[in-house]
Amino acid sequence: MTIDEIIAFVAALDGVLTVRPGPDDGSPEISWGDTFFYYAPSGVAPTTTQPFATIVTKNYPGDEKSRLDSPAAFRVNVAAGKESFIQWTGRAPRETADDVDPSVTDTVIAHPVYGYAGWLAVVNPAERTETTTRELLRTAYDLARSRYERRAGATN
Repeated sequence: MTIDEIIAFVAALDGVLTVRPGPDDGSPEISWGDTFFYYAPSGVAPTTTQPFATIVTKNYPGDEKSRLDSPAAFRVNVAAGKESFIQWTGRAPRETADDVDPSVTDTVIAHPVYGYAGWLAVVNPAERTETTTRELLRTAYDLARSRYERRAGATN
């Protein structure tokens, strides 16, 4: 899977706002080149919710073990929820496990920084994880949409 294929897949889902920070939009330089997906049917980035998925193309402070500074390395990060997290890791999100190399490619792992919050990650998804990555992205989208609809219902 390429970054462009992943972006096209997620952007095709109804109500998705795809944010790709760059030098001319006032975003922090570290985010340039990465991609953030929000459920935002209004087309406006929400200020009170996190994206439901991201694609990062470099190491962030505290996340150097993923080795995303390698050429063509990227990681898909997905807020897939507790059930999916347990299914893929065999543990609850707040349970720690240090036995996984966060730079392993084409494998579903707990996010090396945000696993405690139920985030999963795949470095350079390929043949082994392509279908799974799409399913996890769809699950994260469905969860984000449900949260949005619950909040919208609460304000009406």
